[in-house]
Amino acid sequence: MEELENVPFELILYAGNGRSYSMEAIQEAKKGNYEKADELIKKASEELGKAHEFQTKLIQAEANGESKPVNILLVHAQDHLMTAMTVRDLATEIVELYKVKVGETI
Repeated sequence: MEELENVPFELILYAGNGRSYSMEAIQEAKKGNYEKADELIKKASEELGKAHEFQTKLIQAEANGESKPVNILLVHAQDHLMTAMTVRDLATEIVELYKVKVGETI
């Protein structure tokens, strides 16, 4: 298992990747590149899934009595992950709205 001390860095890395892919998806949808936008949303979800796996390790460690004191880096990492997940969810909706705007079906 990944050392618990490294988990915040993994959360930040994968959440950041997911957020970036989500924002790129919106830009592609603006250009009418809906296939590319959908691919980027999928990549965002994959990256956020990896982050979620590390978050699960923290929860499992806590449940097994292996918890570490909460520090500001972990709080920041959790905040980063939740924000990235929200951006992905909103990007999904924005891409769909662009599709509707030009007459595609959802």
